[in-house]
Amino acid sequence: MNGRDPDAARVRGEVAALVGRARAAQRAIDACDQSRADELAVAAAWAIVEPSRNRALAELAVRDTGMGDVDDKIAKNRRKTMGLLRDLAGARTAGVIAEDPARGLVEIARPVGVVAAITPSTNPGATPANNIVNALKARNAIVLAPSPKGASTLALLIGFVHAELDRIGAPRDLVQMLPMPVSREHTRELMRQADLVVATGSQNNVRAAYASGTPALGVGAGNVAAIVDETADVADAAEKIARSKTFDHATSCSSENSVIAVDAVADALVAALARHGGVRLSRDESARLERAMFPDDRLAPAFVAQSARAIAALAGLDREACRSARFLVVDVDGVGPDAPFSGEKLSPVLAFYRAPTFDAAAARAEALLRFQGAGHSVGLHSKLPERATRLGLALPVCRVIVNQAHCFATGGSYDNALPFSLSMGCGSWGGNSFSDNLNVRHFMNVTRVVHPLPPERVREPTEDELFGDYRRRHGI
Repeated sequence: MNGRDPDAARVRGEVAALVGRARAAQRAIDACDQSRADELAVAAAWAIVEPSRNRALAELAVRDTGMGDVDDKIAKNRRKTMGLLRDLAGARTAGVIAEDPARGLVEIARPVGVVAAITPSTNPGATPANNIVNALKARNAIVLAPSPKGASTLALLIGFVHAELDRIGAPRDLVQMLPMPVSREHTRELMRQADLVVATGSQNNVRAAYASGTPALGVGAGNVAAIVDETADVADAAEKIARSKTFDHATSCSSENSVIAVDAVADALVAALARHGGVRLSRDESARLERAMFPDDRLAPAFVAQSARAIAALAGLDREACRSARFLVVDVDGVGPDAPFSGEKLSPVLAFYRAPTFDAAAARAEALLRFQGAGHSVGLHSKLPERATRLGLALPVCRVIVNQAHCFATGGSYDNALPFSLSMGCGSWGGNSFSDNLNVRHFMNVTRVVHPLPPERVREPTEDELFGDYRRRHGI
């Protein structure tokens, strides 16, 4: 697409019309007070949380994407949106948000303008809702670019949001989406014309966001490994791993892809996972599943976010236990391209590794992360808190999740300190510009008003205060 291409001109014009309407709508709320910003966020949240709408969105998402589970999507839509509103309660996003008289500093929240949000087919309702609520809380307009499979779900969600905006007398053009059928050209042009890009989903879209010339927040790939050490409560770990691995057929990038069990508890963990529906495959079954799931050494889309029963059928696993499993457990030794189960699978298939010691398990987790998923997170089931700190000091991760069901904890939970989000920054390890969970602070600018301190409170340090210890230590 180039500047003289009539199709390029058409795409630019269509996107410019959307963005122009978004800018006009954003100007209408640019100076609104905190109570109005709060109302905008609550209105958008109610659009997905209202029970009949939530069910309609979940059913449409599963029908049109062919991925996930309706009841789990209903739970996810509700939990993620309710949790976000909990996080936003009392958050200041309009006007003066902080004052520090001692330092002469005043901070003022300002909108970024028009947000372009690129959203995935794995979470076509919850992820856009999270972006919309954050954007409106910070007094922005937002234009969303869904995956083609998720476009119908997003269109329904935006219709619900518009009904709530009508209810409170706010402009509908605060929340828009690209026209269907959504094209790559429209998405790339939206990235160029917006003021901020938020990209969740494929790494191709994330890379395009960072290359768009617009400030961008893109997230890294997941490939979560959970270590179960010799001190762990094995029954508790197995229940949490099973619950996390099977939720919404593992659509979350935070679901465990691998478990690394220290030898002392490995057999007990296999047995405990079996009690929660984890069926361990034979060597032959594992080979058949690998050939089916990874033709041409790439994950086949037909396996993504399917039930274990469907995966067993696709792979020709005829054993009754496989057809009735909640999830499938594959014994794995290697890491890397020659061991495809060591990567992200986005399905209820769990790679199982054994390690002689905790240190060996940590080394294996690092190898998995270096292969895929650097920066995202690692799990630990242990009674030794210092081991979690050791992982945080040594591994290329932005989160160490301790004794928790990973997919429910990494994206924020009522029982941990992380903000509710469906977009996890992976820092420089994951090629990202941020390392925390995407939250409302990422959707606003902050203007700082700086006053001079009175002369009696100003003091410059001496050279000896800053360099004295260093000079004496080295005889300078």
